[in-house]
Amino acid sequence: MAAAGDPMTRNDVRLIRTRLAVLAAVLITLWSYAAYVSSQDAVDLLRVRALADTLGQPIDRLILSLQTERRITAETIAGAGQTTPALVGAREGTDRAAAEIREFTKGRDLRLLSAGTVRDRAGELVRRLDGLGTSRSQVDTGRLDQGAAVDGYDEIVDVAFRVYGPEWGAYESGLAADTRAVIALARARELLAREDTVLSAALTGARLGTDERRRLTALVSIQRYARTEAAAGLPPDGQDEHQRLAAGPEFAALLALEDRLLLQPGTANALAGLTVQGWRVAADAALGALQTLVTDTARSSVERATPGAAVLIARTGAVVGLGLIVVLVLLLSWVGTVRRLTDELTRTDADLPAPVPDTPAPAQEPATPGGDAERELFLGLTRRNQVLLRDQLSLLDGMQRRERSTEETGELFQLDHLTTRVRRNVEKLIALAGATPARRWRRPVPLLDVARGAVAEVPDYHRVLIAPHWPWSLAGSAVTDVIHLLAELIENALAFSGAETTVRISGEQRPQGCAVLVVDDGPGLDAAALAEANHLLGNPPPDGPPASLAGWYAAAVLAGRCGAHVSLSPSRRGGTAAIVLLPSRLITVTDTGRAPADAPPDSPYPPARTGADLTDPNGNGTLPTRVRQPGPNGPEHGRTSLDTVELPVARTARRQR
Repeated sequence: MAAAGDPMTRNDVRLIRTRLAVLAAVLITLWSYAAYVSSQDAVDLLRVRALADTLGQPIDRLILSLQTERRITAETIAGAGQTTPALVGAREGTDRAAAEIREFTKGRDLRLLSAGTVRDRAGELVRRLDGLGTSRSQVDTGRLDQGAAVDGYDEIVDVAFRVYGPEWGAYESGLAADTRAVIALARARELLAREDTVLSAALTGARLGTDERRRLTALVSIQRYARTEAAAGLPPDGQDEHQRLAAGPEFAALLALEDRLLLQPGTANALAGLTVQGWRVAADAALGALQTLVTDTARSSVERATPGAAVLIARTGAVVGLGLIVVLVLLLSWVGTVRRLTDELTRTDADLPAPVPDTPAPAQEPATPGGDAERELFLGLTRRNQVLLRDQLSLLDGMQRRERSTEETGELFQLDHLTTRVRRNVEKLIALAGATPARRWRRPVPLLDVARGAVAEVPDYHRVLIAPHWPWSLAGSAVTDVIHLLAELIENALAFSGAETTVRISGEQRPQGCAVLVVDDGPGLDAAALAEANHLLGNPPPDGPPASLAGWYAAAVLAGRCGAHVSLSPSRRGGTAAIVLLPSRLITVTDTGRAPADAPPDSPYPPARTGADLTDPNGNGTLPTRVRQPGPNGPEHGRTSLDTVELPVARTARRQR
């Protein structure tokens, strides 16, 4: 950095430009992911609505036409008659509905780019319909018997129902549940239509064989069960309407005729007393009532879902649109800042006098940090980034609460953890510049929460073990600095110890206050290195950190801000122990030393995990834990115990639904 009063150099401008570019990349990445997650629900909803408009209604008309053509075809074959005008009209209706399906497979609706499997199933249906002409010709020439003809129509109807796949309910909502129930009710109606086909053909031919009787009995039983199950999934108004139909005149004649057929002892007199006209009246009434119920339920479900869809679209627009506006405004402001700095540098270079030949340049005094203009610039930009990071964390918290997929929730936690580490760097930069970060607390915070907050800011947090008994609280004014101070020490301990080892954090009561110990199992420091580090921690140089000791320097500055004292000493296990002594004015002794199972509702940090969840890094299974017993077996007063260790876990641990 340039000293106070010195002009800014090109290297300074280049450094600012690089830092802003990195922050812009992080900001754009966070917004892109938030926009993607928020827009998925809206995309699913738009796809379902487009499928219903372009394919759902044609499929319904096709199924109804195939059911009618199947029945008339079976009656024609059973009666050994010629092709009738009714059969010709039924075939024309099927062909008109099939033409709509063919148009869908040829179209390219942009709303259906993510519905490729639906288009494939519709293409299979079109291929089956293309073979329908051959079956019709064989029926007309008498080369196809009744059973084979009916089976062919049944297969086409089954393929038509398979077009309704999971893509029709990808957006999990009340509308998706209603859609599944309506499709199930339509399948129950298809079973009734198959029953109608078998009995109508038998009445036309005045014969009900053993196979036909067995199939008819199975269809009646399955149709009644499927209809009852489908009705149970309908919305309340649909269930009430189905109960009214089942007990009303629409189904009374049908149920009576079905019971008569099922109770008839043999096949010889099974059709006694039944006429084609009587069955036709009963079957048409029941089929029409079911189709009306299917149509009305689908329409009412869409009407109920419309307000929710509007809210979903508005929310997506707010996240995507307003978020994009905020990102663009910040990027433009940063570009303007860099341009002003570049212009200022250009004007400064233009005002400088030309160098005098053979005149030695005056010795330049070493630059010292703390230039007023430059410091204010960095503080202003950093505070803006701090506000953005706070908003990003709030947005991520809401997204994690909505997510149901374990994989997506895990990725959101990783993104949340990276954002927390970026926030740590931002607040540390503000603190090293001599200012106060915006995030601070007015009331004392449990020291255990402070330790967990520090662990949440380091990369390998899963290697850190925290003692569970902390009978102290920390003054709110010192929370932010102590969090970053402990994070520096923990990260340093993790970096200089093996990946298979752990870092342990505990606390002790001292006459001067409270000591927090950060102990690693690394190789340790020799006497000279230990003395140098302790000197730096106790006397940070005013002109910035020495080479390769920036972490100790940051810890010393943070400790000085809050009045703590940091020292290093060899640990009993050969590593290094960092001791943070917190003065009595910052510490309050609480009544109990046991950590609660979960963090309090207003705690800003994630809860700790019990020892039963911890795995030995050496591969020996679960770490041994002890249940705290009353009496002398408990930890000494004023000292934490590592008999039972705790570990901070992902935020998702408290967001599972």
